[in-house]
Amino acid sequence: MIPLNSTRFARVRAKLEAYTPAPGWPAWVYEFLLFGFKQGWACLFGGLMLALLLATHFLYPDDAELSRYDFLTLAALAIQLAMLLFRLETWEEAKVILIFHIVGTVMELFKTAHGSWIYPEDSLLRIGGVPLFSGFMYAAVGSYIARVWRIFDFRFSTYPKPIHTYVLGVAIYINFFSHHWLPDIRLVLFTAMGLLFWRTRIWFRVWREYRWMPLLVGLFLVATFIWFAENIGTFARAWSYPTQQAGWHLVSPSKLGAWMLLMYISFILVAAVHRPQPPEHQRM
Repeated sequence: MIPLNSTRFARVRAKLEAYTPAPGWPAWVYEFLLFGFKQGWACLFGGLMLALLLATHFLYPDDAELSRYDFLTLAALAIQLAMLLFRLETWEEAKVILIFHIVGTVMELFKTAHGSWIYPEDSLLRIGGVPLFSGFMYAAVGSYIARVWRIFDFRFSTYPKPIHTYVLGVAIYINFFSHHWLPDIRLVLFTAMGLLFWRTRIWFRVWREYRWMPLLVGLFLVATFIWFAENIGTFARAWSYPTQQAGWHLVSPSKLGAWMLLMYISFILVAAVHRPQPPEHQRM
């Protein structure tokens, strides 16, 4: 039975999961398509933001009274409110997204002040050199993780002690700032992440049965997709790296490491709310 306070997507998902195709390859194809549908729904906020970046890059008038960045901020806020109003997102997920917005904006203020990247266009809705829409890009990551956790009913086996995961998360976040003055210890952080999670499996239910993959593989796959999204964002001139001022080019694949670390922080923040649970077959 579907709770009365469920999202609209939960009702659609229940109908799709109740469908029974023919056994054999039709069932495998159906599960694959259902996986894509659920992933697309989890990416809804981020996908709409990327669409806005591209659309305004090509179509937004240069002489508009409202700057492009301010339009993006207001549009992102409207999307967030609409998702809550039409029950496409829960209030619990919105709270997680707000945390990501704050954490991301703090990082943006620091990084832009040190020239790591720039926002080349003017705007009124900004703090220092950071337009407020940038926080929604981090919020899109938080939105995805919070939603995909619920949609696929995540479970974890051989999960490390939470205190150890929190300490590593704090160390990673500090290193994003401190490496501008102190040695960059990301190799140490990657090693610590590997030691903590090399045995951890993430279990997820697409349809009738639970599937699993190593958690580190899952984090890397998501980091890769964020790297693709970052290339779309820089192509749309939403922000630029110093090396892209003379002309756009692909963001260096070395940025995957930074995104992997950021993915870890994002995962730990959501885990602090959802509290990772073991698979049903491992419960006593």
